[in-house]
Amino acid sequence: MRITTPTSILRDWTWDDLPALVRNADDPRVAAMMRDGFPSPYTEEDGRRFISMATSPATPGLFLAIEVGGEASGGVGIHPLSDVYRRTAEIGYWLSPSRWGRGIVTDAVRALVPVAFATYDIVRLQAGVFSNNPASGKVLEKSGFAREAVHRHAVTKNGRLLDEVLYVRFRTGNPDLDTPVR
Repeated sequence: MRITTPTSILRDWTWDDLPALVRNADDPRVAAMMRDGFPSPYTEEDGRRFISMATSPATPGLFLAIEVGGEASGGVGIHPLSDVYRRTAEIGYWLSPSRWGRGIVTDAVRALVPVAFATYDIVRLQAGVFSNNPASGKVLEKSGFAREAVHRHAVTKNGRLLDEVLYVRFRTGNPDLDTPVR
């Protein structure tokens, strides 16, 4: 898959991305805003494990590199949920701090939303944001997501208890679902 945005190219990960992945992901400021499954420090072995997973046809989600200036500078992906949540998917993203503040992630999320709804049998796309990361909430709001809920004291990250702010965007065409409950 290859999607061109105004600020980047979203594309499949390749093994050639390994050095850039490790260099850009190995920043504690990135890991601080991600779930604990995103390692810090980020090693070459972590990069190999990730690229192997992201490029496997058996992987149920979609994982794309955010290419800026000719290198993989971050990632964006869709993770379909299961069981009673099977009509929901999560969107997640990260970007090298050297690229922050340029609208790159906003463009990536905006470009991936229609792909998520076209690819998966979902009615909602959601993202949980740590309460100490308001910039991520702004990305989602600029991309048509609405703040749906605050899960109080739901996250423990780096020894701190944080709220998780849940943002949601619904598939268009169903007026009962297009307006989130507030």
